[in-house]
Amino acid sequence: MQWETVIGLEVHVQLATRSKIFSGASTAFGAEPNTQACAVDLGLPGVLPVLNEQAVAMAVQFGLAVHAEIPEVSIFDRKNYFYPDLPKGYQTSQMYHPIVGAGEVEITLDDDTTKRIRIHHAHLEEDAGKSLHEDFQGMTGIDLNRAGTPLLEIVSEPDMRSAKEAAAYLKAIHSIVTYLGISDGNMAEGSMRCDVNVSVRPKGQEAFGTRAEIKNVNSFRFVERAIAFEVERQIELIEDGGKVVQETRLFDPERDETRSMRTKEEANDYRYFPCPDLLPVVLDQAYLEHLRSQLPELPADKRARFQNELGLSAYDANVLSASREMAEFFEEVQRVCGDAKQAANWVQGELSGALNRENLSIQNSPVSAQQLGELIRRVLDDTINGKAAKQVFQALWNGQGENADAVIEAKGLKQVTDTGAIEAMIDQVIAESPAQVAQYRDSEPEKRGKMIGYFVGQVMKASRGTANPQQVNGVLKEKLDALL
Repeated sequence: MQWETVIGLEVHVQLATRSKIFSGASTAFGAEPNTQACAVDLGLPGVLPVLNEQAVAMAVQFGLAVHAEIPEVSIFDRKNYFYPDLPKGYQTSQMYHPIVGAGEVEITLDDDTTKRIRIHHAHLEEDAGKSLHEDFQGMTGIDLNRAGTPLLEIVSEPDMRSAKEAAAYLKAIHSIVTYLGISDGNMAEGSMRCDVNVSVRPKGQEAFGTRAEIKNVNSFRFVERAIAFEVERQIELIEDGGKVVQETRLFDPERDETRSMRTKEEANDYRYFPCPDLLPVVLDQAYLEHLRSQLPELPADKRARFQNELGLSAYDANVLSASREMAEFFEEVQRVCGDAKQAANWVQGELSGALNRENLSIQNSPVSAQQLGELIRRVLDDTINGKAAKQVFQALWNGQGENADAVIEAKGLKQVTDTGAIEAMIDQVIAESPAQVAQYRDSEPEKRGKMIGYFVGQVMKASRGTANPQQVNGVLKEKLDALL
């Protein structure tokens, strides 16, 4: 039997407010445990929550960015459950009237095809604390610093049909929230994580299969691996005569498997009811238009501009627009050098390779966009050749020069373009290579093109890599053909 995978994601995005969603406590990451949880976060008697206006604005901006419906009224509810890291015994969330309604996100797949994934809604809620299991010798520690941090939970429709599509969707959400500046998207620090709902059904069947929810997956790679395992587990279970049960599972990256955590709760298990301490949020059209006017150029628009105005391929445009920092770096390089394709090649090639080797983000690149643009400009105006350019890049990376011109001057890398000097070097190489000249002369015409590489290499060696390769090739061919 052929099987079809059905996937929906619930993406939890920590909003980049300085204070929590209902209190003035700090949201800064990395503080000592339990030093950033105030009386409101703990739900102590007599306290009242006050809604953070910035969290509302950020949620609405996300909704506008994904072309979602923005309801005039949204309402907060209490979601009741007991867990050690939830000190109030309930989470303030939005069940029935979320702040963002239906929208959509376009994803780009590996073959450059696109697909639209529908968003069911996005709602505001407070984060819970964090359970700590390390260094407690069989006990659990609780850190409540995260309790009350504003979350935007983005719930997709079950429109994804493969692990690749799910990862592409998560990357698209990551791009949008970081472009907007509403989250740093740091998955390692928990700023963005997702619950993955996975089911399988016979191909052609309309009804969905029973789904399992994989909780708190915090990397693009883990999303793919968790889905791959879960799909295989469910198919094997059904084909062996068993049934998939609706449950919550955890992904163990060490064992590369999901394992059962608890049976899945339904909405009625949480006993939702409207929060009596918070008024409904009412948004008028003028407020929405004000927030719309503040939206930056978003990833999809930037991709289109890179293709239509700068002439980049769909692949290049997609890679360079994936993050706001990468896009801004590329655009500055392109502005300085004046050649979009060369800028794209260097940013994706030499620069990205060096950043990956050193495990650095583009914000921490030792070579600035200005320096890289100036280096490319010196290649374009034939001041240096490609080989020398890599030497200049490495010197800039190592802090051995203020700019490309200084490195070129200090290392004597300026390209030799004087025809007389190049001819003199070629004459010397030909004179010192009688065996290779005879072999060239006696070869079939179609083989001589490859053989000329030996002479080019010798001339480049004699010039210490500074001769213009195009000129060397042209003059060499003329002189060797004259000997036939």
